[in-house]
Amino acid sequence: MQKTDIIGTIRQKVENGTPYIGWSAGANVACPTIKTTNDMPIIEPVSFQALNLVPFQINPHYTDETIPNHNGETRETRIREFLVLNPTVYVVGLKEETMLRVEGASVKLIGEKTMCLFKFNNPVGEYDFTTDLDFLLKE
Repeated sequence: MQKTDIIGTIRQKVENGTPYIGWSAGANVACPTIKTTNDMPIIEPVSFQALNLVPFQINPHYTDETIPNHNGETRETRIREFLVLNPTVYVVGLKEETMLRVEGASVKLIGEKTMCLFKFNNPVGEYDFTTDLDFLLKE
């Protein structure tokens, strides 16, 4: 996306009414940055900036399970490390089989599983499809 300079073109299309559907990495690039991806680059790309279609970060495929014999960081640990350096940002942990539908000033969780919401120095919030998430667009 950076090499072809398509980020601005996509953003302009969305601002002019074209629906954007992003899944997995497509959800990551809808955020202000790609800094909460699950597979961070080991060298800095041209920029960590993304489409900035939503004012929060998304961690797709989020799981709060500890993988046996993994011995690495959990998703929650990595997100909390990110929040130390980015304390004003919300991070949405989207579990498998869920998605966010953003239309105008409305955000809805779609799916039967919950999502986790991370904010610096706050306990993890867990929300289901009945929760009003519009506040995420106001932050």
